[in-house]
Amino acid sequence: MNKSILITGANAGIGKETARQLALIKETEIIYLACRNLEKAETAKKELIQTTGRDIFKIVILDVSKTETVKQAVLQLQEPIDALIMNAGGTGGKTPEKLTKDGVTILTASNLLGHVVLVDELIAQSKLNKVALFASSEAARGVQKVGMKRPDLKDNSIEEFVSVFDGSKFKGNFDAYQIYGWIKYGGTLWMSNMARKYPNIKFISMSPGGTRGTNGMNDLPFLKRLFLKHIGMKLIMPLMKMSHSVEKGAKRFVDGINNPKYISGVFYASKENVLTGPVINQSSIWKDLDNQIFQNNADIAIHKFTQ
Repeated sequence: MNKSILITGANAGIGKETARQLALIKETEIIYLACRNLEKAETAKKELIQTTGRDIFKIVILDVSKTETVKQAVLQLQEPIDALIMNAGGTGGKTPEKLTKDGVTILTASNLLGHVVLVDELIAQSKLNKVALFASSEAARGVQKVGMKRPDLKDNSIEEFVSVFDGSKFKGNFDAYQIYGWIKYGGTLWMSNMARKYPNIKFISMSPGGTRGTNGMNDLPFLKRLFLKHIGMKLIMPLMKMSHSVEKGAKRFVDGINNPKYISGVFYASKENVLTGPVINQSSIWKDLDNQIFQNNADIAIHKFTQ
């Protein structure tokens, strides 16, 4: 069981609920709430102490879209953590295609690059003991029912992944709702490659499923956000088995780091055509996820932006 856990994006939604559930496990001794905003983090900490009856939460200021804050946050950790949950992400705000100073789009920075740097820094400083979980998505292999197309890469080369991460592949047609899945695909492949590079640490990709009450869609254009978050997620998608509660989404993360049945290097998410229910190995749906060349290429590509 993991005694110390760091969760990115922990002040609201799935991240906060994951912290709550972990605090109810008696073996959990400390939970780091990694958040961008101190005021929101302090509010979340106070509420978590009240709801769990445990004062085991510590705040770490970290913005995954800004790699310099990631490095600073790791330096602030006095002791190694047992588990890392890479929950932060979203659709990149109003300018998801804009490049950061690292050369990737904001969409890539907030969902992937910051977490890559976080894992690398933790490992380099011997501050990650047991398990790292990446919040992936069924969008990484396509979700036909909700209009998310499967990432259409031509050869999964290093150069092609670079063009995905810096946005040049999409030229003037940058649809964050679709490209989000491409970034999660690249991140999932990166995690599988890390599992082979570091066999003493478990690397799990886990989708929380179609989770209601999250902040992941807050950055979408108004009409799309209104339909997906307030109409689709709450009214239509539950009937189609395409959404479930934030508690169920968070439980996938809790089980992902604590249950030994989950195998390092594997991407777990819902069965095909649904976003709820039990999770399965996604390579049974799309074999490309198991391709070690693709995994290696995605890893090399994203690390070109960390140099």
